[in-house]
Amino acid sequence: MKYGTSWTMRALGGLVVAASMGVFGSSSMAQVSSVSVDSRVVIVPQVRMTPRRVPTAYVENVGLEISIKDQVSTTVMEMSVRNPSGAAQEAQFLIPVADGVAVRSLQYDGVGPEPTAKVLPRDEARRIYASIVNSMRDPALVEFVGYNLIQTSAFPIPAGGVQKVTLTLESMLPADGERVDYFLPRSESAGLGSTRWEVRATIEDARGIATVYSPSHSITTTREGANKVIVRAAESVEAGGARGSVRLSYVRNPSMHNGFASTLIAYPDPTMSEIGGGYFMLVGSLPSGMSEDREPLKREVVLVLDRSGSMRGEKIEQAKSAAIQVVEGLEDGETFNIIDYSDSIASFAAAPVVKDKESAKKAREYIAGLKAGGGTNILDALLEATRSTPAEHFVPIVLFLTDGLPTIGERSEIKIREKVEASNTSKRRIFTFGVGSDVNSPLLNAIATKSRAASTFVLSNEDVEAKVSQVFKRLAGPLLAEPRLTALGADGSPVTTRLREVMPTNLPDVFDGDQVIVLGQFMGGQEPVRFRLEGKAGSRVVSYDFKGEVTSASARNGYVPRLWASSKIGMLLDEIRQAGAGEVDQGRMKEIVDEVVALSTKFGILTEYTAFLATEPNSVAFDQVGLRANIDQAYRRLETRNAERSGSAGINQEENLKKLGQTRAAGATATPAAQEVAGKQWYYDKDMNVRQVNSVQNVSDYTLFCRNNVWVDSRILDKEAEKPDEIVEFGTEAYMTLAMELSMQNRQAVLAQDGDVLLLWNSKRVLVRGPQAEAPAGGK
Repeated sequence: MKYGTSWTMRALGGLVVAASMGVFGSSSMAQVSSVSVDSRVVIVPQVRMTPRRVPTAYVENVGLEISIKDQVSTTVMEMSVRNPSGAAQEAQFLIPVADGVAVRSLQYDGVGPEPTAKVLPRDEARRIYASIVNSMRDPALVEFVGYNLIQTSAFPIPAGGVQKVTLTLESMLPADGERVDYFLPRSESAGLGSTRWEVRATIEDARGIATVYSPSHSITTTREGANKVIVRAAESVEAGGARGSVRLSYVRNPSMHNGFASTLIAYPDPTMSEIGGGYFMLVGSLPSGMSEDREPLKREVVLVLDRSGSMRGEKIEQAKSAAIQVVEGLEDGETFNIIDYSDSIASFAAAPVVKDKESAKKAREYIAGLKAGGGTNILDALLEATRSTPAEHFVPIVLFLTDGLPTIGERSEIKIREKVEASNTSKRRIFTFGVGSDVNSPLLNAIATKSRAASTFVLSNEDVEAKVSQVFKRLAGPLLAEPRLTALGADGSPVTTRLREVMPTNLPDVFDGDQVIVLGQFMGGQEPVRFRLEGKAGSRVVSYDFKGEVTSASARNGYVPRLWASSKIGMLLDEIRQAGAGEVDQGRMKEIVDEVVALSTKFGILTEYTAFLATEPNSVAFDQVGLRANIDQAYRRLETRNAERSGSAGINQEENLKKLGQTRAAGATATPAAQEVAGKQWYYDKDMNVRQVNSVQNVSDYTLFCRNNVWVDSRILDKEAEKPDEIVEFGTEAYMTLAMELSMQNRQAVLAQDGDVLLLWNSKRVLVRGPQAEAPAGGK
């Protein structure tokens, strides 16, 4: 009597369990080679989900503890594997790793023989992957072709129990100039798993650590001196869940004293110019604190508090608490004032006063006496806040809070914006806070961004005090005011031909702990790109000259052009948003929408206005006629939504713009949005709900649209209906050869999709067939 084998996979956020639940000695297991014997469970990194026919062991969570010391990394992976079935199961791990990774130890807390682990070279790993891919009829593992592989011996997982397995890895990390890169492969294939990954890193370097950056995760950092940083990574649904490799980079302090620490991450694009070019991301940091030859910058902070009638109750109390926290947070010797407004304007002092024990005490008393009542005179409050001339060598900052639309005095959005900009001759940074949804969100955003600041919206379920304090804490220790970045020629003189489409166009002030992040396009082949960063430090103008090497430009950095496109789309949409306050130049607006649609299609960066490009595959075409229709449809959506200037339908648009162009906003997180790098596309709808777009994938440097059940390369969307130049069947030798060719450029993950994939490869349109559905295995 024969028994068939039923393979199952479970999506586990980077680890998938594949189980063979047959009978010992079943002849059908011969095809599975060394990766599955009898009823053994094989745990492999991927994120594919297929129906489970039997209960199989799965990974509940993964704790990733990374320790990096002077370029040497130790990675401890603690994995909890649960067996929900009523019988013990044997398990084995297969984990892809980069070159140079060694196994230090493998431990588990169960009974039975101690498991062992060894690193298999990439050729042997390829054979194992090919065996699993063909046996399971699933392409997900092919994205790890080209990596080495760690294979463990089998160990038992008790019935209904949890087995903890701890794998410790070591490697010498590669460096690119002053940048040191850490990389742990994980799947980029579609689908989110339920496994929770907790990622924590401790970085130490004798040279000192200037800044830490992750292109794959949103991170928080805690600095413990100049030579040590603690990093924690978030894996929320909005940030792409547990999908994509773990990437972490840090930049060491430059050898020259008091220099600007920087690194250039480049992606090649030979179409940029006749001698080549590409996209770049500059990440840099100024040293913390001030040296003897640099004057410390102090702050002059003016708090502008709304005390209109709508602020009664909890809102005014939270705003008062926030104001007290700001005053207490100032250093002695810095200056401040408090302006409060409703129908009329009042202030704590006629001009900013020096913060000391006595002035802080009087400020607390003044704040405690504020009562809510009356209308909202926004313009006069802002004019009063920008009226006085700040003290010399102080960084002037305004924290402006309102919970409503202007009801007293000037009410025109355009006139308020223009009058505030004209009156702000001292270049005060106006950080705006909109409390609740009854605010003119584009007005608050425009006032902030025009002054090199940022807007923040405090929703009804959020705490005003917490939001204001969060922004103010980031404004500690000003290092460089009004920074400017210039490209230089070989002789050190400014040039305009080396860079283009640089964003942001205006850099925000640099505060202690800030990263300087600039995106753009470079031309001129492999010659280093030279930069000069200038700005004000106290009474002096300081400058830093540095260069970025582009010889290491790689397809592995495919996130760089997407981040550039995201920032560019955000800038264009913001221009449309601000133009919506007055008479709209229809011709100019349609030109902008045309560019937005082109960028959205090429890079797969979708917004609430262009999501239809991926979510309505049966009604959207990409030929010339279809492109015109797409632009018209996007314009109609923008036109309708642009009329919504307040309420949640207005706030959501500002939050989406901020997400698109996070590197442009002072006061926002400096790290670009990870969800555009290694996760699903998402945006806030008009009710501030998160909407995901599952039918577009950014994989490596490819953008794929799901069109009639085929994943189509965005570069050949207009030819999707034409006969392909070549067809490659799943699992054939040609299929594995293509995977190997792609792996040479770190692009093999593009094949790990559920279904057929139509690619542009070597100037040919190649249709890669996915596995055909098979009847469940069985027998008598």
